[in-house]
Amino acid sequence: MELLIAYARNPSLELRNRLVERNLGLVRQVAHRISRQCSEPYEDLEQIGYLGLIRAIERFDPQQGCAFSSFAIPYIRGEMLHYLRDKGSVMRIPRRWQELHNKAKKIRKQLTVSLKRPPTDQEIANALEVPLKEWNECQLALQNRLLVSLDATISQNVDCSISFGDTLPDQDYQAKQKLEEDRLQLQRALGQLEEKTKAAIECVFLNELPRKEAAKQIGISPMTVTRHLKKGIQQLGSLLETQVA
Repeated sequence: MELLIAYARNPSLELRNRLVERNLGLVRQVAHRISRQCSEPYEDLEQIGYLGLIRAIERFDPQQGCAFSSFAIPYIRGEMLHYLRDKGSVMRIPRRWQELHNKAKKIRKQLTVSLKRPPTDQEIANALEVPLKEWNECQLALQNRLLVSLDATISQNVDCSISFGDTLPDQDYQAKQKLEEDRLQLQRALGQLEEKTKAAIECVFLNELPRKEAAKQIGISPMTVTRHLKKGIQQLGSLLETQVA
């Protein structure tokens, strides 16, 4: 925890690397669990998991009283599942073939009317101005395209599997995670303000106190509170822009 506190106060590449080394076990634990549930090599999952570990280190706030392992595992697991989702074998139809297919629908109707019978594949290919072989490949690809259920598994283990639905991002979780990240960024920025400026911001905006009450608590005049608020808002804007960049 001392290293995490030191990193939160003064982030550096050296401290981050030391934290990664100390928490390799978390990545390996998750990688072993997921590798038993899919065909992806353990080594590949392990490498991807380190990205999640680094993100967790960068966003962890020791002051929240949460165990780092509990905070980091969702990041590590999320990186691995997103990797599996992106590597999924869902068939992608070339855009040109999709356009040919849509155009062929109209041509088929027109030829059926003019010929007074369903057109042959060769006649459709001629109207599309493409080789018959390409038109046949286009039809085959579209016919074989499968609608994948969210319950379909990407697993070789029948007893324990990961579904495609598991690899999709949880929108509610992502929203909460984004709020938590914004809160941490604001907290870091507040920590860089002067003591009275920080106190004014916290009293008025976070604790929703009237400016007169805030002035009493801080020991300054309401007018000075207003000046600190204006100054603090400008400084926070600059600090938050720097963090985002």
